Amino acid sequence: MASVSINYVELPATNIEATKKFFSDAFNWNFVDYGPDYAAIQGAGLDGGFYRSELKATTANGSALVVLYSTELEQAQQQVEQAGGTVIKPIFEFPGGRRFHFTCPSGNEYAIWSE
Repeated sequence: MASVSINYVELPATNIEATKKFFSDAFNWNFVDYGPDYAAIQGAGLDGGFYRSELKATTANGSALVVLYSTELEQAQQQVEQAGGTVIKPIFEFPGGRRFHFTCPSGNEYAIWSE
């Protein structure tokens, strides 16, 4: 059987420039532009990219949830808010840790968790 693993994640972005600025400001991520409609993510732990689209990735729409990890959950939430993200589920406990959900300027939903 061939070995297969998750290698790359592509996400929609209604506003690529605002989305890049948000993730750069909040988490110090970097980007490589491939034309006006695509930006590759660098320095995020898993490679990926944003493509221009009017669609939004949210759990309410049945999308997979991209979950980030932080050793400092409250600080991560503060960084999200200061960079212009919107917390849609404040910090809550779940079996194995705590997390919160937020949206970026393009309206995509993400979560950040910690032990």
